[in-house]
Amino acid sequence: MPTPQPAFKPGIGQVPPAAVSAIGLRKSYGDKLVLDGIDLRIPAGTVFALLGPNGAGKTTVVKILSTLISADEGAASVGGHDLAADPQAVRAAIGVTGQFSAVDGLITGEENMLLMADLHHLSRREGTRVAAGLLQRFDLVEAAKKPASTYSGGMKRRLDIAMTLVGNPRIIFLDEPTTGLDPRSRHNMWQIIRNLVSDGVTVFLTTQYLEEADELADRIAVLNEGKIAAEGTAEELKRLIPGGHIRLRFSDPAAYQSAAFALREVSRDDESLTLQIPSDGSQRELRSILDWLDAAGIEADELTVHTPDLDDVFFALTGGADVPDQSDQSNQQFKETVR
Repeated sequence: MPTPQPAFKPGIGQVPPAAVSAIGLRKSYGDKLVLDGIDLRIPAGTVFALLGPNGAGKTTVVKILSTLISADEGAASVGGHDLAADPQAVRAAIGVTGQFSAVDGLITGEENMLLMADLHHLSRREGTRVAAGLLQRFDLVEAAKKPASTYSGGMKRRLDIAMTLVGNPRIIFLDEPTTGLDPRSRHNMWQIIRNLVSDGVTVFLTTQYLEEADELADRIAVLNEGKIAAEGTAEELKRLIPGGHIRLRFSDPAAYQSAAFALREVSRDDESLTLQIPSDGSQRELRSILDWLDAAGIEADELTVHTPDLDDVFFALTGGADVPDQSDQSNQQFKETVR
């Protein structure tokens, strides 16, 4: 297998080359418009995450860019090759792992790898060498001789990506790669993705897990009703959404009333004795409020800082429809008890 190239590290004023670019992609299925003119530019050696509700068109984008289907309109380039003019060159440059594993459960992990090597027209000797290296890299050596049907979900996913890497692709499309995995297997997959990018691979990721995009992606786009609703870094997207606040909770009604009177621009909840103060969540603002409480001799039982996260972005940009399950997502709240 060729030696991986290091990730592109731009100097001052330099822009990394685009591994994937698209202009005006449109796609319909009958009367249903799935993609309504989307534009993309993904720098080489980065992770790009595409978010959106179920049915938003994420998988359609992956299928178009990986040459599985054609767009009705628009142009795209993948790995420097025009999608329409040279699809064979695009296929040679990419790897694709779909939502459902391509692993054949009736044969062993090693046999799955060797089959993929045959499909890439590697010699028997080279195929064996590449398969052995990837099985070791993905911690599958002990299970290599066992039928893939006996593998756990996380092992099958690792084998799936290992098979994708047999051809040494420089661009990999991962369509919801961690769906159905337990939290430990999901975190293991995240590390695999980070390692790929450190080797210079470009990763195009679709996911239902907002935490996943926040953890991995250099840039994120939110797809809704066939259009890119917003694109940027995770921090840039979070800044699009208002609603950051500091929440003060009191057990002493007198302290609550004193704070509510002094802090006039607050939202009150007289039943729970809580005040909500608009805030950007900065350390300076937090310190100011704590200093004010101390100077006024007012004791709050609990202070909570909330800044908008990708959950808030997703809700705001997609109207809250068909929101993915975030049951295992860690929130971004910080709590401090003031006594």
